[in-house]
Amino acid sequence: MSTENNQKQGMMQRILNKIEVVGNKLPQPVTLFAILIGIVLVLSWIFGNLGLSAEHPSPDVTEPIKAVNLLNAEGIQKILTSMVEVFAQFPPLGLVLVVMLGIGVAERSGLISVALRVFVSKVSASLITFSIVIAGMVSSVAADAGYVVLIPLGAAIFKGMGRHPLAGLAAAFAGVSGGFGANFLPTGLDPMMAAFTQSAATIMDPAYTVNPLSNYYLMAASVPLVGLAGTWVTEKIIVPRLGKYEGEDTEAYDNKFTPLEKRGLKWAMFTVLAVLALIALAIIPSDGVLRDAEGGLNPFYNSIVPLMFILFFVTGLVYGLVAKTIKGDKDVSNMTAESMSTMGGYIVLAFVAAHLVEFFIWSNLGSILAISGAAGLQNIGFVGIPLLVAFILVSSFINLIIGSASAKWAILAPIFVPMLMLMGFSPEVTQAAYRIGDSYSNILTPLLPYFPLVIVFAQKYSKDIGIGTIISVMLPYAIAFMIVRIPMFIAWLMLEIPLGIEGPISYPN
Repeated sequence: MSTENNQKQGMMQRILNKIEVVGNKLPQPVTLFAILIGIVLVLSWIFGNLGLSAEHPSPDVTEPIKAVNLLNAEGIQKILTSMVEVFAQFPPLGLVLVVMLGIGVAERSGLISVALRVFVSKVSASLITFSIVIAGMVSSVAADAGYVVLIPLGAAIFKGMGRHPLAGLAAAFAGVSGGFGANFLPTGLDPMMAAFTQSAATIMDPAYTVNPLSNYYLMAASVPLVGLAGTWVTEKIIVPRLGKYEGEDTEAYDNKFTPLEKRGLKWAMFTVLAVLALIALAIIPSDGVLRDAEGGLNPFYNSIVPLMFILFFVTGLVYGLVAKTIKGDKDVSNMTAESMSTMGGYIVLAFVAAHLVEFFIWSNLGSILAISGAAGLQNIGFVGIPLLVAFILVSSFINLIIGSASAKWAILAPIFVPMLMLMGFSPEVTQAAYRIGDSYSNILTPLLPYFPLVIVFAQKYSKDIGIGTIISVMLPYAIAFMIVRIPMFIAWLMLEIPLGIEGPISYPN
């Protein structure tokens, strides 16, 4: 039995090694994205001139979606006149830079190092891995901030334990991105998805409504399952694969603290509690500062990134002043400047990644491919649960080329929600199937807006890491999450457990 398991593990490692070798033979990420931009532009010219188009599935959209040639006069003008705007408005760019200003003070004052030493000294290794994966999933409450905070934190925690930092980075990335949608808490994604689902459901039933929390029970129950799967992959596949970390500064964190460090950490904790209390005062009262005129929490959701900046900055500042690592305003200025200097590589990557994503959207090639794939799935002849499984797999494939969850669902919902209603499945079931497919393949696509950031974080520990390394490390997580989430979903349907609040399984037809 042991020999058989070793052979299986050996085969898995050989496959991952080949993926890594082939992937790392690709050009450097900046060059690769530039090449992909060229390919998208050429394809837009070819299919734009051929008149490629697809009918939008929504009855509210009467115009067909046509491939747009980006290499004609109009397209070239748009590329050149929008170049600065596309880069400046690339969603991850501002988020990353703003949060990193705050993190820079917290890190260089010594706060993060001391806090990690405390954490590592108090928690067992296996529980730390599980906690990192779970924290990644829960972080979606703070929009995309988990990419900026938790992924480098996971690497730093593992490094502090004397383990390979890339294993910690992978566990965090798996939770944040591969476990996307699974959460104990409601997020801004829930009402957004429900709005598209309800619109598609009214094609069949004009009076149908979808509760924003109609998938809550399933998504909350998925968290521990995905957490266990992520922990198993990390400990049984990734850690053995990466081996011992041979980078610089490999010693584990010392669990002894100076009196100044202890005092600084104590005051930093008081500061965190004070900031959180102020935030609570701004959102709990119905007329709170971070509520809108109707009492909604949109101002709070839109302020999460600045709030995280304030939390890290103020806490790091207080720690530094108490621990005597900050002696004046010049130290603070230098810390923020040093933090920004480490982001140069990411800014260059963000420039090409932003234009690749935008050109793909402008060309309409992704939308046409998604509609064509959905039409092909319709023609397969599957019914019932096999169709749902096929839909999950198609959604995960489309996710490799269209990153936005809402953009994909806007295209797919009008096709599959009415179709599955006719088969007796509720719109909430179709929405849940889509959310599963839109999760685990996130960690495999370079078109994910935060993929360049993950590479930058990884290159902090190994300069020669490329796309192939990241994909080979993340592939086992994607497979594991797919293996656990799809059967769980099928079992949920067969047991007829409600998917969430007002989340029925069947639709009477």
